[in-house]
Amino acid sequence: MKRQYFGTDGVRGPVDGPVVNEDFARRLGAAAGAWVGGAGRVLVGRDTRASGARLTLAVCQGLASAGLAPVMIDVVPTPAVALAVGQIDAVLGVMVTASHNPASDNGIKFFQSDGTKLSDGDELAIERLIPASADSVFRTDFPNLHADAVTLYLSAMTRLLPVNALDGWSIVLDTANGATCETSSAVLSGMGASLIQIGAAPDGRNINEGVGSEHPEQLAQRVIESGARLGIAHDGDGDRCILCDETGHVLDGDEILTVLGLYALARQELPRNTLVVTVQSNLGVDQALGAAGGKVERTNVGDRYVAARMRELGAGLGGESSGHIISSLVGPTGDGLGAALLVLRVMSETGEPLSKLRRGLQKYPQATSAIKVAEKRSLDECDALQGAMRELSTELGSHGRLLVRFSGTEAKLRLLVEASTMADAERGLRQLRDAAARDLVLV
Repeated sequence: MKRQYFGTDGVRGPVDGPVVNEDFARRLGAAAGAWVGGAGRVLVGRDTRASGARLTLAVCQGLASAGLAPVMIDVVPTPAVALAVGQIDAVLGVMVTASHNPASDNGIKFFQSDGTKLSDGDELAIERLIPASADSVFRTDFPNLHADAVTLYLSAMTRLLPVNALDGWSIVLDTANGATCETSSAVLSGMGASLIQIGAAPDGRNINEGVGSEHPEQLAQRVIESGARLGIAHDGDGDRCILCDETGHVLDGDEILTVLGLYALARQELPRNTLVVTVQSNLGVDQALGAAGGKVERTNVGDRYVAARMRELGAGLGGESSGHIISSLVGPTGDGLGAALLVLRVMSETGEPLSKLRRGLQKYPQATSAIKVAEKRSLDECDALQGAMRELSTELGSHGRLLVRFSGTEAKLRLLVEASTMADAERGLRQLRDAAARDLVLV
């Protein structure tokens, strides 16, 4: 059975739309409470969106109606919720956020008692328990453990680098006007870094607006203008990390993972000699790790699939090209600040600038497209597209790859072609687009 409300990463959509509204948040909270069963505390955090406070309250009301004890922790990064759940004796964690989406959207993510995200089966089970109406008695007197959750998170982050490890470092920090505005700056400045901050004035409406991991242009410009050693950017809820080296080159998640993976391999510190990425990651990652004696495992798109595969394999490092980086040295989920600190450690211990470290990954040229479609059909039913995929796959051989999938959150067909040259990649992309137009109604 297909999930109706949960997507790649929780429930997400326009605020006050058919899904993300206070009534549904109460009903979803009640369903999650029924799924957990029994009693116990639930930690509920949020990012800086104006809609966050009322949706958080609604989720708490739904959880309470199911017999659980919700505890608000207000504005904190998503990884702080995942970390706190396991340390404040909670049975469930909830984060009200739409991650890198604009302020007009919001959403709800859940974490199990060990800080890991729910499986597809867990989410489907919760959906089956969503009541038709919410409890009519709405409490507003929920306890708050914001200070405790923040303290736990800051303590965990400061353990990743020695005291004063960043003395003399100039860093541009972009916190996307989101949940990391206070925490990331506190940790980095506490280690001695001199910070140049952007995206650090949240007003409830400007989260991710022209800043953050989705918009690194300003970050790169400020790094070059200021002569900073590097730039760090998060998304609105702080589970992503994008970096910028001292020359203004922006590093995505693939480059960050390769830097960390090669460093760990060289020191025989990469568990199972394995890096876990998604099907979206560049083929160059496989070649870089393979040449150093490691191997790459791939999963479906979504950091929770990466984390689950890491647990299955006993791997310690994985992530997505979008900037979700998961490390057993940091915590159970993607952590933007944690990932940045791990790279800072590599820079500090090797003495190498980020511009040199990133050269370990030689990316294959990549052409991509996201095509709006009137309806998502099964790809197995798309004969022309299947034929084009087989033909192109044969042409590329071991010197490229292709990826065709429907978006998990939008009515879009996503196409990706990697090849030895950009001309080959773009030609392959045109073949797929033309075939898709014969099978699907494009809009």
